[in-house]
Amino acid sequence: MHTLKSLLLSLALAALSFAALAAEKVNINTADAATIDRVLLNVGPAKAEAIVAYRKANGPFRSLEQLALVKGIGLKTVEKNRDRIVLGTAAPARKPVTAPRRPATAASGNATRR
Repeated sequence: MHTLKSLLLSLALAALSFAALAAEKVNINTADAATIDRVLLNVGPAKAEAIVAYRKANGPFRSLEQLALVKGIGLKTVEKNRDRIVLGTAAPARKPVTAPRRPATAASGNATRR
């Protein structure tokens, strides 16, 4: 009975870890090359860098098929990775954070020092 429980537990853990790997997705409009390389099938470091370079030169991807315009990426690669790719919007450029301005006060000669 102990062996059966161990086997079932092992199978359950294996299924959970496989599901976690299969569920990993990448937003090709915001991800860095390392993430694209890790998540997509048949996409190594050079192709991942090409995806990022294409995105920087042409703006965010508007369709999965547009990904096939990247040198080294074909429609077969796009189809193989269809469930791993998310087409989210690119993050908006952030404005620099500045400290709030203090209201101007009139200088008075009546200030006391402590």
